[in-house]
Amino acid sequence: MPGGALHYPLWAPYELYGRVDYVYGWKAWNERNGFTAAQGMMNALETVMYLVYVWGVLGGGNGKGEGRRGATVLLVGFSAAVMTLSKTVLYWLNEYYSGFDNIGHNSTFDLILLWVIPNGAWLVFPSVMIYTLGSEIIDGLAGPLTTVDRSTKVE
Repeated sequence: MPGGALHYPLWAPYELYGRVDYVYGWKAWNERNGFTAAQGMMNALETVMYLVYVWGVLGGGNGKGEGRRGATVLLVGFSAAVMTLSKTVLYWLNEYYSGFDNIGHNSTFDLILLWVIPNGAWLVFPSVMIYTLGSEIIDGLAGPLTTVDRSTKVE
C-alpha cells in the first residue's frame, strides 16, 4: 500500500490501480475484505505451476519433455491456465454481482483503459493456453485412433 516500506519503487504503479479497483486499495484493506488475500494465495500456487511448466518445457532435469514426464508437465500447464481463467471469470462476476462496487466509480474511458484491457488479458491468454494445451492432451489420449485406416474392413 502507498506509504508502506515496499511501496516504492517496485509497487508504485499499484497506487493508481488501487484507485481504479478498490479490491486492491484501501477500501478493501479497511473493510478486511479477504478476496484480495485469497486471490493472492491462488496466484502464488499458479505461479509455482507455471514455473514447473516452463522448467519442464525447457527440459529441466532429464532431457526433453517426452513420455510420462512430458504428459505431467502438459497437465500442470493446462491446470494452471484453467485456474487463471476460472479465477479471472470469478473476479469479473464478483464485480457484476456486487453492482460494480469496486470499479463502478471510474469513467468509461478509465475503466476500459485501466481495468477491462489489463484484466481482459487474463481471459484471453489463458484461454489460448487451454485450447492449445487441451488439444495436445486430447491428441495424446486419442493416440493412433485419430487416423482411421479405411482400407481395413471390419466384419
